[in-house]
Amino acid sequence: MNINLSENKDLLVLGIESSCDETAASVIKGCREVLSNVIYSQIDLHTVYGGVVPEIASRGHIEKIGTVVKQALSEAGKSLEDMDAIAVTYGPGLVGALLVGVAYAKALGWAAGVPVVGVNHIEGHICANFIDNPLLEPPFMCLVASGGHSHLVNVTGYGEYEIIARTRDDAAGEAFDKVARAIGLGYPGGPKIDREALKGDPDSIEFPRAKVRENEYDFSFSGLKSAVLNYLNSCKMKGEEINTANVAASFQKAVVDTLVGHSMQAATDRGVTKFAIAGGVASNSSLRKAFEEECSKRGIEFMRPRPVYCTDNGAMIGVAGSYEYLLGYRSGLDLNAVPNLSIGDRKGAIKNVSL
Repeated sequence: MNINLSENKDLLVLGIESSCDETAASVIKGCREVLSNVIYSQIDLHTVYGGVVPEIASRGHIEKIGTVVKQALSEAGKSLEDMDAIAVTYGPGLVGALLVGVAYAKALGWAAGVPVVGVNHIEGHICANFIDNPLLEPPFMCLVASGGHSHLVNVTGYGEYEIIARTRDDAAGEAFDKVARAIGLGYPGGPKIDREALKGDPDSIEFPRAKVRENEYDFSFSGLKSAVLNYLNSCKMKGEEINTANVAASFQKAVVDTLVGHSMQAATDRGVTKFAIAGGVASNSSLRKAFEEECSKRGIEFMRPRPVYCTDNGAMIGVAGSYEYLLGYRSGLDLNAVPNLSIGDRKGAIKNVSL
């Protein structure tokens, strides 16, 4: 379905995100303009544990969600009654964390008489590209790489997605976190490895790049993670000094080579002319540079959100929710958290065919 942005330039949507460890809210105008984007990060709460603790995350969302939403509305200069819709992440993610956002959004919608639209978190990441690329229109291919997901998706239309590839085991961001912990960098692993890798030699250690026999585009990072751990254990057993920067750089290069190589192969095979990246790992400096170079070689237009829109945020949910709203989808008071929600699945959504 085509959506005329000029006809909906005044549409206002409040986006709410609470799928993991960020409590976020944003007001979106006209599907792509960010009027406010408020994010409360719980990184400090979870760092001591070396990763996200679901119960602590849920409690943190309960404590902050009201304040975050009020601040987002205030910074946008809007009231709840001004909103045409409230968009909220209902999956995938941590079930307790998701429930906080979903319950709060439904309560707001019921109290103010504003319709609620459930949004898929991964689709939200993809839609973040519309913010910094105002002329972007489907179709395009997008790599979503984050702590819990590694998907290669063909965006055939607004709200229309075809999964081309996915990880068979660890997601790219998950591998970053585990390796960062193993070499003593701590949590969160992605940005810390990115910084440490700048001081190392990416060709100093040869780590494997996995290929999946059944689908050449699929990803697998479990073997790479194990190879890094085996290397570290071997060095300790031999009494050899471990160069943390070299390990970080070599590991990061293996991840980047895999993500870029598989993505570019799929894009070339399918004749793609526009390629985008999304998700927390998409803020990695080496990954962004590698995609820029490889897309340029192939004559493919490359797009990526600013780093603030790569990590979890309410703006991407507001944008995705704007399109779902215009496509006629609504969620009732029975909307529930779906922690394993798949791309393109609209559990709990009702299509209003009169729109």
